[in-house]
Amino acid sequence: MEEKRKGYISWDEYFMGVARLSGMRSKDPNSQVGACIVSEDNKILSMGYNGFPKGCSDDEFPWAREGEVLDQKYPYVVHSELNAILNYRGGSLEGAKLYVSLFPCNECAKAIIQAGISTIVYDEDKYHDAPTTIASRRMLDAAGVRYYQYQRTGRKIEFVM
Repeated sequence: MEEKRKGYISWDEYFMGVARLSGMRSKDPNSQVGACIVSEDNKILSMGYNGFPKGCSDDEFPWAREGEVLDQKYPYVVHSELNAILNYRGGSLEGAKLYVSLFPCNECAKAIIQAGISTIVYDEDKYHDAPTTIASRRMLDAAGVRYYQYQRTGRKIEFVM
């Protein structure tokens, strides 16, 4: 009897890979963040990446990070987590797990909590000491949302036929 293949990727590797692949759809020249929402039984429910709302042209709205507020991307961009939540068409996200390539900001934390997502797996936390991230952790802790950092395996994902 032949045994199953060894070396297959874990659920965390799989879903973080989907989140990171989703982030590659972002047209933001500085930050490509992706998110993947998964059910308790490991089914993909939704995905998202950072970008402008539907109908707002990627060529007409600004991508700048500095300058006058209305000439910056910040008032217009929808973050990957919120996009994934808004893209979901199946009802409740209660008990779901969110994989995201960057730790959620305070605005996304509010949406995550309100949507009922119970666990966040994040890859990077480069804004750990920023007030928005501190506020995010404070709210997530108060609401009982579990979060942990993805443990990279160093494995190179290659497509083999």
